[in-house]
Amino acid sequence: MPQLDTSTWLTMIMSMFLVLFIIFQLKISKHNFYFNPEILLTKTQKQNTPWETKWTKIYLPLLLPQ
Repeated sequence: MPQLDTSTWLTMIMSMFLVLFIIFQLKISKHNFYFNPEILLTKTQKQNTPWETKWTKIYLPLLLPQ
């Protein structure tokens, strides 16, 4: 049974990483980025929740008088 020749694996893996790096660099270089993005002011609506109008207090068992 012949042995698997792994002598070229390192070269293939390193060349694959190099090609992937170059491809990603080329893809990223084609993107247009805004130099000075404008801030959009949006008004947030306050939502009333039922527990905001009620007075509630949580008593822990350790704080109760003994």
